[in-house]
Amino acid sequence: MATKKPPIKGRGLSSILGDIDIDAMQSKNTVTAAITSIPVSQIEANPFQPRKEFDETALEELAQSIKQQGVIAPVTVRKMPDGKYQLIAGERRLRASKIAGIKEIPAYVRVATDVQMMEMALVENIQRENLNAMEVAFSYNALLEECKLTHEQLSEKLGKSRSTITNYLRLLNLPAATQLALSQDKISMAHARVLAGVSDMERHNHILNTIIEKDLSVHDTEILAKETGKKKSVMKQPVKVSLPSGYKEACSGLKKYLQSDVEVKRNSKGKGTLTIHFSNDADFQRLMGLLKK
Repeated sequence: MATKKPPIKGRGLSSILGDIDIDAMQSKNTVTAAITSIPVSQIEANPFQPRKEFDETALEELAQSIKQQGVIAPVTVRKMPDGKYQLIAGERRLRASKIAGIKEIPAYVRVATDVQMMEMALVENIQRENLNAMEVAFSYNALLEECKLTHEQLSEKLGKSRSTITNYLRLLNLPAATQLALSQDKISMAHARVLAGVSDMERHNHILNTIIEKDLSVHDTEILAKETGKKKSVMKQPVKVSLPSGYKEACSGLKKYLQSDVEVKRNSKGKGTLTIHFSNDADFQRLMGLLKK
């Protein structure tokens, strides 16, 4: 079967976003060989796979299905110079096949560069897999950096609103503990958006821990953020303590006697400092003589 020469430059995301089903798109791109059967042991993992965690129970269920019916939808791979294959799409099917003990798996073999590999893996996962919020954020960021797209361009190509793209990318600025809580589903995306607006780390960690411990709703989290913000503002305001009249009179008399500037500071509990200023060594000796009297 004749195939067109795959484009090396200018192949944007548009060429793989026309259909969510990446495997079904292969014939449209005309860079795919006929479906062939490949030994599972010859397929390497996709280094650009954004998903880091896989539900073990779901994999076991898929493995049981594969034992009964085989792999229905082929995985997509590219052939490497050493003769092995590198996975582009279908990691869950590959993992489940290994669990099921399947020796060979049906696959589309594609010609793809590293950038194209990443594009296909990221887009397939964003469109088809249930990625957690942090995995989506990392995927968006990778597409922006590697493909040199603006937020608006990425929004158009993925069919997502620009605000959605921006909200996910803001998650990358969250502290590590908050990112971990989000990736583990201990807090929601909406909780994370509230936390993103709390820059003070003490307040931030307090709110995060309270959300997890008390299973706060987003509305309650917003209220807590506002309340702690008000308390923090009040705490930061310096408390001014005026000197009692007796102190002021004594300070004024001491200034006249010493012929030098004198400062008195006192807190609400009566503790304070008395500071006497001198201009040089001779002035210091003069003051010491006066104080000894």
